Amino acid sequence: MAKSKTKTIYTCQNCGAQRPRWEGKCSDCGAWNSYVEELQLAEPKTRGWSTGPGDSGTAANKPVSLDQRLEEIKLDRFNTGFEELNRVLGGGLARGSFVLLGGSPGIGKSTLLLQMAGGLADNKHRVLYISGEESVSQTGSRAHRLGIRSPLIEIGCESNLHNVMELARHKKPDVLVVDSIQTMYLSDLQAAPGSVSQVRECAGHLMGLAKQENITVILIGHVTKDGNIAGPKVLEHMVDCVLSFDGDISYDFRLLRALKNRFGAAQELGVFQMNSKGLEEVSNPSELFLEERGDQLIGSAVFASMEGTRPLLCEVQALTLSSPMAMPRRTALGIDVNRLHLLTAVLDRHLEIRLSSNDIFINVVGGLKLVEPAADLAVAAAILSTASRRDLDAKTCFFGEIGLTGEVRGVSFVENRIKEADKLGFKHFVIPASNKRHLADLKISKEKKISFVKNVHDLSKII
Repeated sequence: MAKSKTKTIYTCQNCGAQRPRWEGKCSDCGAWNSYVEELQLAEPKTRGWSTGPGDSGTAANKPVSLDQRLEEIKLDRFNTGFEELNRVLGGGLARGSFVLLGGSPGIGKSTLLLQMAGGLADNKHRVLYISGEESVSQTGSRAHRLGIRSPLIEIGCESNLHNVMELARHKKPDVLVVDSIQTMYLSDLQAAPGSVSQVRECAGHLMGLAKQENITVILIGHVTKDGNIAGPKVLEHMVDCVLSFDGDISYDFRLLRALKNRFGAAQELGVFQMNSKGLEEVSNPSELFLEERGDQLIGSAVFASMEGTRPLLCEVQALTLSSPMAMPRRTALGIDVNRLHLLTAVLDRHLEIRLSSNDIFINVVGGLKLVEPAADLAVAAAILSTASRRDLDAKTCFFGEIGLTGEVRGVSFVENRIKEADKLGFKHFVIPASNKRHLADLKISKEKKISFVKNVHDLSKII
């Protein structure tokens, strides 16, 4: 028999671009020395999406008319045993979905999925957990330490993807967990495990398995030093849901966020706490982030953020010091430092408080990272408090966006933010004046007060 024709290509390990010859700098992403030589079949095998010329296809792959009743096309979901995880996934783990979980080393990805497997087993769902990084005894020992013992959970150690897929088709589990995608390899490809080609092709085969066999497939993905999921960007496009599991190693809680979700809200947040028994879900994270708030309230403001559909209260701290340097320091933990530069310039210009000669430090307590511009008002309040050496009211909550001309712009989900703060006993809410029309149906008690601010001058009068 004639040998299969192969060709040599060079693949960028940063973005996945392919070239017929080696390049020192990738012309697509700009990375240096990222091209690796790979041998590839000239006519790669298909991933087997079709079921054959004489087969009409499985029930899961047959076309369904949209004029049928909702019950006939309703998406089936599994209860994972964690309410926090169910909410992040959009109400549970969808049958036949393709999920990618990324996170830093040691953050608890494998622990989370093992505990999820235990919750699925309690609800009579079969789970196959395949690890390419740990032996069966190591995975089993960790599962027993977490108190997970069930005949519905099977664990294995395998890196050859063909063997993994044959095992999955034979066992027919409800959920397949692959730990991790970077350790899987296809013998048809000459590239090393973890390379762009291997990750892309392995993910493509697993996606076909999920959709054809109606098996929910969950992948664990490594992350780079920048915090991005390692491998080609097409991996995140392939999957139905991208989950990010992170947290500050100095704290015992972990944050699970949905970066992409075809079956629920994106940017939904779940909070877990790590202890000796594994991960425990936190039902009221706002109370957790504020429970250690001190008595010295100079430079301490409370912000009501929205994480997906969940309102969350957090503490924003600021500190200003006179600097002898020509270029004072600007340090921001939890917010974008460029946003801090913008707010400092606005306050300095419109309120004339000479922040340009001060070092400014901002910290969001608990390791949270705030990306929405609604945090501007809380950051500005904390800066004004520490600059004027005046305490902020402990029961005051801030949210609003600040523009370059000093105006305070409206934000979304005003009622949800106020209700969350009201539930925790806050009595004063400082919000944009343009959001007043959104509060027509909001009912609060008489001892509660809402202050509407149009610009930073109004904010300085309140503080």
